[in-house]
Amino acid sequence: MTDDRVYPASKPPGVVGGGATANPTFPATKAQLYSANRPAYRPPAPRHRRTHSRGCCCRCCCWTIFVIILLLLLVAAASAVVYLIYRPQRPSFTVSSFKVSSLNLTSATRLATAISLSVVAKNPNKNVGFSYVATDVTVYRVSPGDDDVVIGKGSIASFVHGKKNTTLLKSTVGSPPGDLDELSASKLKGDLKAKRGVAVKIVMNTKVTVKMGSLKTPKSGIRVTCEGIRATAPTGKKATTAVTTAAKCKVDLRFKVWKFTF
Repeated sequence: MTDDRVYPASKPPGVVGGGATANPTFPATKAQLYSANRPAYRPPAPRHRRTHSRGCCCRCCCWTIFVIILLLLLVAAASAVVYLIYRPQRPSFTVSSFKVSSLNLTSATRLATAISLSVVAKNPNKNVGFSYVATDVTVYRVSPGDDDVVIGKGSIASFVHGKKNTTLLKSTVGSPPGDLDELSASKLKGDLKAKRGVAVKIVMNTKVTVKMGSLKTPKSGIRVTCEGIRATAPTGKKATTAVTTAAKCKVDLRFKVWKFTF
């Protein structure tokens, strides 16, 4: 008799109890390995850009520099125009006379001085005038290699130096305000006894205002130094006249037109 019973087939590979499908047993591919080890992609956080603010700062700096350069160019151009129109020149000074009434040591370090001097000031400008305040006059004993020694002090009153004008300036120089040191007094005593006399120089310090048309500059310093003078002390009551033929005066004048100095 034939057996008609049906026997269930064996479970197919890969089927586990409960109906779940097991992982395949064959080796994983490279793509699967890389996908398993690679972290999940996360987009980077957006960065805050300051391009706009930096651009504004750069533009502000550039404009500021441009404005400064433009102003400097305008001032330079205006000063050049003023200079070309007026052609300012420095005044000149010449020692016309230097008379010594007294120049002697009354004690070891005390000097008695009485000098009268005259200086001619010339303004060569046609369109420029000068206005001087009171001038301090100092007379020095000059010796090569040594410090200059003050032997007299005086002043010149304020005055106006007009266009194309020549003015005679006079001053009376008296004794220095103090005693000389022993070394300076000793050297001066030797110079007074010498036949060549004493080498002296005149230094005048003052301030001047320059007027060019309607333009008037602030007060600026001016120094006039006259060297090459040789004086002798009088032996009696009559004053002696110093030799001024070799005297030359140097003018250090600095006057400003806006911010430019000539």
